[in-house]
Amino acid sequence: MTVELCVADYENDQHARDLIYLLNAYACDPQGGGEELNQVVKERLVDELAKRPHAFSVLAYVDSKPGGLANCFDGFSTFACKPLVNIHDLVVHPEFRGQGISQALLNKIEEIAVSKGCCKITLEVLEYNGVAQSAYKKFGFAPYQLDEQTGRAQFWQKSID
Repeated sequence: MTVELCVADYENDQHARDLIYLLNAYACDPQGGGEELNQVVKERLVDELAKRPHAFSVLAYVDSKPGGLANCFDGFSTFACKPLVNIHDLVVHPEFRGQGISQALLNKIEEIAVSKGCCKITLEVLEYNGVAQSAYKKFGFAPYQLDEQTGRAQFWQKSID
């Protein structure tokens, strides 16, 4: 098994197709919501990512087949006064799960974060997604908390569309 990683070129048609293919596979998974991406997202996402200078995506190819994806965004830590990288999506295609693809993607992201002088990498994970949590813990991630008295941080949202 050969794994190749690259930062996606949003102008590259193959990268664009593979990004949508992998993200759609994730969306169809119960952990991703269990529904296909809508057509507008499929048609516009890569162009919209390309418009955002702080967005980057890492693709993993397994024996030349699209096997994994991480969509990331540069952010900023006000407490550290340094940049950070937030992993918004981390996808391993079902065909390639359990083969170290997530660890390879995380390694590449960390390499990029270090090159940007980042203080940390952040991500969110569903409470009952034990497989993903295990992969993240193996890489050194942990739930965020300042101290035990204030508790763990929670990811909240409010839809406005």
